[in-house]
Amino acid sequence: MSPQALWTAFATIVTREIRRFTRIWPQTLLPPAVTMTLYFIIFGNLIGSRIGQMGGYDYMQFIVPGLIMMSVITSSYANVVSSFFSMKFQRSIEELLVSPVPNWTILAGYVAGGMARGLGIGLIVTLLSLVFTQLSIHNLPMVVITVFLTSALFSLGGFINAMLATKFDDISIVPTFVLTPLTYLGGVFY
Repeated sequence: MSPQALWTAFATIVTREIRRFTRIWPQTLLPPAVTMTLYFIIFGNLIGSRIGQMGGYDYMQFIVPGLIMMSVITSSYANVVSSFFSMKFQRSIEELLVSPVPNWTILAGYVAGGMARGLGIGLIVTLLSLVFTQLSIHNLPMVVITVFLTSALFSLGGFINAMLATKFDDISIVPTFVLTPLTYLGGVFY
């Protein structure tokens, strides 16, 4: 395939993924925003007001970066695993696989779509956090690189899980037994 055809295939997959999650925004964009707002209110304001400052930062400032990353991780993962597995389950993925599009282009398109949702949710949560506290960023390039790489990693994880899953129950194994424990044991709240 020519570079132009590869770009067209990649852009088509990414555009379809972005349209998919923006078309159903009450299911994909609104719940993470509401959930994070509740986290900010409950953990940040109610519990955080009883906890003193730590290293010059109040508790809300401490948990905001972890909550932003948590939303990026779960959204990036969920976008790819749900989209790819649904296409696999409906057997519509076969149309894409028999086309002359290389597998790496398909993978890159799905990962970029997952990254778009994860980064979009991360931006929404960041803007919501500004309502509750001030954010201080000490190294903006490092923050941007970290968020991009994290989003890419968990989009790839969602793709792998969707490829290996044989039924809908299989796609909930990683969030239940990996992502949720990592959220609570990874220092988001303490």
